[in-house]
Amino acid sequence: AQRLCPDLIFVRPRFDAYKEASRQIRRVFEHYTHLIEPLSLDEAYLDVTDDRLGIGSATRIAMLIRQEIRAKTGLTASAGVSYNKFLAKIASDQNKPDGLCVIRPGEGAAFVAGLPIRRFHGVGPKAEAKMQALGIATGADVAGKDIAFLRTHFGSMADYLYRAARGIDLRTVAAHRVRKSVGGERTFSEDIGSGAALRETLENIIAIVWERIEASQARGRTVTLKLKFSDFRTMTRAASVPHWVSGREEFAALARDLLAAELPLPQPIRLMGLTLGNLEGADESKAPRDEAQLRLI
Repeated sequence: AQRLCPDLIFVRPRFDAYKEASRQIRRVFEHYTHLIEPLSLDEAYLDVTDDRLGIGSATRIAMLIRQEIRAKTGLTASAGVSYNKFLAKIASDQNKPDGLCVIRPGEGAAFVAGLPIRRFHGVGPKAEAKMQALGIATGADVAGKDIAFLRTHFGSMADYLYRAARGIDLRTVAAHRVRKSVGGERTFSEDIGSGAALRETLENIIAIVWERIEASQARGRTVTLKLKFSDFRTMTRAASVPHWVSGREEFAALARDLLAAELPLPQPIRLMGLTLGNLEGADESKAPRDEAQLRLI
């Protein structure tokens, strides 16, 4: 970004302010339900089947939560209401940045049928281009393909696509989920394969992920590098140390060594990711993470 816009002004994030807003919003959530699954700083699933106030309407609860968040924090919140997590996520993106979308029982398959395939979670520009080449542009097009076709062309992603195109998601809201890693990944608009480009990309990801590690005050022993090739094959490599990773330099050194051991790559990649895992307390029962702006219900 700085190369394209040399006069760009960078503003450091205010993680203390984000975490305080997260705590406030967490208390709003808990007013209505104890089944809360945080996803990130600005996303969470809430299961309001047994709502604490006996309101009896997920849509009404979503409206009240959005109103309370605005009143207490000044933040806007988008919400999606539906009968499973996939549809709620899709719905939450429908009317953002400050909207509400409801997909009722029986409406899921029809709603998904009209969506462009890029709205499916996990489908980036390269996957979309591959699907377009196969005549797949919408949810309806995915639903028209049998599972054998999808497995042939999309491997491990096939089962997810098959169910999602029919509005099916059997996952439950996982309240009190223990964080097992902190990381980030980047999908490229064009595949990259040269050593210089890969190393430069890794440095950018190291900076982003370490900032998240510091913000979450996480301590871990394992660094994992993830590479997704142009044919959608995924490779992971990990390195562990017997102590907590001591700081950014050790984290970066482990990541660089993992990449260097794989160069030159057999083919270009479309995605690179990096995580710190084997976290302190990962085997213990811990409270869920804070999250900021409400996205999902």
